[in-house]
This record gives sequence, C-alpha cells and structure tokens, in this order.
Amino acid sequence: MRPGFLTSLLLFALATLGVAQAGEPASPDRVLWDRTPIRIALPVGHERIVHFPVEVRVGVPARLEGLLRTFNVDGSVYWLAHAPFESVRVIIDGLDDGRVYLVDLEAREGDALAPLAVMERETSSDPRRGARDDAERHQNLDYVTLTRFAAQQMYAPERLRPSHPGVVRTPVARSEVPLVRGAAVRAEPLIGWRHGAMYVTVVKLVNESADPLVLDPRDLRYDWLAATFQHARLLPAGDEADTTAVYLISRRPFDETVWGAR
Repeated sequence: MRPGFLTSLLLFALATLGVAQAGEPASPDRVLWDRTPIRIALPVGHERIVHFPVEVRVGVPARLEGLLRTFNVDGSVYWLAHAPFESVRVIIDGLDDGRVYLVDLEAREGDALAPLAVMERETSSDPRRGARDDAERHQNLDYVTLTRFAAQQMYAPERLRPSHPGVVRTPVARSEVPLVRGAAVRAEPLIGWRHGAMYVTVVKLVNESADPLVLDPRDLRYDWLAATFQHARLLPAGDEADTTAVYLISRRPFDETVWGAR
C-alpha cells in the first residue's frame, strides 16, 4: 500500500468520517414514523437518499413520470427530481411484514439535503417480532458509528482508536472480488468486524484503467446495507489517487455475502 494512500486514509479517519459521499452532510436526518404522512423535500437536480427500517417497494404515481427518478436498494430509496413539482402522495410498502408508509414528496429548487432515516418506535407488544428483528432495526441507526469505528481502527494512531463493546474482528479472505460493475476496478477486502447482526468490511479499490472513474454505490454487486466511499473519484491507474477504500455494511459476513451470491 502506497504511503500517500495510507496518509490520505488517516486524514479521512480523523477529519471527515461519516457515511455520506463527498458533498453530502455526514449524518442523516431522522424522522419517526407515527402513521402521519412523512413530508420529504427533494432539491431539484440533487439526489436524496431515504433509508427505511425494512426492505420496501415504492409505488410512484404515473403523474411523476419524467419528473422523478427512483432507485430502490435494500430499504434505501434514491430519489432525484428533474423538475419542481407540488406535493404528491407516494405509498411505500414494507416487504418484510406488509406495513405501509405514506410519503408526501415535493420537489423545489435548492441545495442538496442530508439523507433521511425513517425510524420506528421500539415495541415489545407484538409477539410476532423476535429480539433479533428488534436488534436489527435498532442497529440501522449505527451505520455512521460503525463506519467511523472501522476507519479509525485501520488508520488512526492507537491512542485515537475507540473501543466499542460488542464489536469484534471477523475473518476476511484476502482475495480479489468482482465488486464494481462496468469498471476496471480491483477490489480486495482488507479487514472486517461484527457488531450484533451487522458486519462492516473495509475493501481497497484500485482503478486499473487509463481513465478517471466516478464511483457510484449503485454499481456495487451483492447485498449491502450501506456503502461508503472514502473518495467518490479515482484518477487513472498509476496516479497516487488511483486507490481508495469502501466501507461495506452487511447482514452476513463479507465472504458469505459475496460467495453465497454466486
């Protein structure tokens, strides 16, 4: 690993930790689902991510065709408004247990906004929900903390490395994986940890092409709860900035997530 890459990662760990891409706020805003429709503002021309507690299906009204782009990945919905529009009711169906969320979308001109995390009250009154499901929903709040922990453990001086009860090292096979679709990017897992029902793995990415690349989480293969690029742009192969890292959070160990999907 080149010294310049290590230094860059250390500066990232100490100064710019978070799970947002470049230009986005570090932490998501949070809103509690209490059966009141959730108002979500979309700045025109800026993608906004909304995280739900479960995997969902998005019912976008036909009237928004051509005005709104929607991607839905593992309970995270990526919305991009192409033009302003007034408030429109959107129905979000939870795939795990049939719950329904109501969202009022409105697009207007403005600067990029923070991602939004939709939360639910913890409850023990429903006998159909086990302790493991409740733990997984609660841990959805900790993507930022778990990513920050992984970065500091790898690259911060020992005196600055935090300790978190329940976070333990997990074995990761140090072999290349075809992680990024449609690009000549070599991906090599470096280290991983487990916290409850979540796993975080640090993967080194190296651009092997002669062209600069812009990384996009939608181009990642396999089933990830969250993905954080240290840098969104890689310079051509041979440049010091041809290398970065991605922090991947998953429900299963990294090796099972990758090789079990094949």
